[in-house]
Amino acid sequence: METRFVTQHLSRRAEDYLEAILNVILEKGYARTTDVAHKLAVSPSSVVEMFRKLDALHLICYRRYEGAVFLPEGREIAEHIKYRHDTLKKFILIIGVSEKIADADACFMEHELHPDTVRRIHHFIAYTEENPSVCEQIQRFSDAIVR
Repeated sequence: METRFVTQHLSRRAEDYLEAILNVILEKGYARTTDVAHKLAVSPSSVVEMFRKLDALHLICYRRYEGAVFLPEGREIAEHIKYRHDTLKKFILIIGVSEKIADADACFMEHELHPDTVRRIHHFIAYTEENPSVCEQIQRFSDAIVR
């Protein structure tokens, strides 16, 4: 997935909020302050503060007591962040790391890795899915490490 928007002007925290808003919307169809606070394990007041910042950047439209909806650029950036997270998490799971650790590591890595690296990891995952023998070899590798 390519995006024409550069997220470098956004803080890691802002990216995390955009991703959380997207995940909540995908689960519930809407993103209220309390839902995002729960998703990120932060206070509702912290969410309101970030919602206002993201609104000022024209990434979301925030309405008090109603929550947030994406504006086009915000949605595109959030989808790109989610793509990076999901790609990295899937890769980490392939090599045998637990779901909880894979999710935490993907959260960290999604902000640090170069886009070309994430794209290549995505292609690697696609290759493993198309070639069951590769998956079997990776599984044997994971099994050997656990011993």
